[in-house]
Amino acid sequence: MADLAELAKQKASFQAIDQQINASTKIIGIGSGSTVVYAVQRLAERVKQESLDIKACIPSSFQSQQLIVQHGLPLATLNQYPKIDVTFDGADEVDDGLNAIKGGGACQLQEKLLIANSAKWFIVADYRKDSSALGQQWKKGVPIEVVPSAYVAVMDRIKELGGKPVLRMATAKAGPVVTDNGMFVVDADFGEIKDPKSLDLKLQVIPGIVETGLFCGLSDGVYFGMQDGTVKSRFK
Repeated sequence: MADLAELAKQKASFQAIDQQINASTKIIGIGSGSTVVYAVQRLAERVKQESLDIKACIPSSFQSQQLIVQHGLPLATLNQYPKIDVTFDGADEVDDGLNAIKGGGACQLQEKLLIANSAKWFIVADYRKDSSALGQQWKKGVPIEVVPSAYVAVMDRIKELGGKPVLRMATAKAGPVVTDNGMFVVDADFGEIKDPKSLDLKLQVIPGIVETGLFCGLSDGVYFGMQDGTVKSRFK
């Protein structure tokens, strides 16, 4: 099953890069997660094969930064290139309206910064991430990036909204997970989310929440690698 999912991720990533990157693409945002590994691999292959004039690849995390460097692609920051042509990123779940839950890898703020400054954003994922509504497949809750000094107060407010919050703990060290921005992550289970945009707005106004893992109305399309080796796409 694991090998099948990896092949599905590769298929989706390769097709997304092949369809959305052309000679006029100069600035590319690179998200985080296991699927993005294949997107960077395919991008590097095309740069070598076609001598594509890519000016900069902007990472959303230390992981994506390392991927860019390892594949010999030009590394830059958002401050250097605040206008991105296209960003590729994974997702934990995507619904029929192209709303997504992201942040399983604890990069919510950095990913949203890239996406907000991109002309286009495409999600690459495997068949396990495809849902008609958020919360159907992804059962770990909405990842929420939180100021450490306020996490208890934030969790109380999340409970008032009907969520079941849990402070995410690290697995290879003692203590909570710490994001690249020095924040904590609270995973809040709201069950099946019928109106993710409304929930996101309610969470965003809670003092102490830096960013949520709800990405609503931002994606231009999604590529799902399927079990049978095909790629299923959905566009805005």
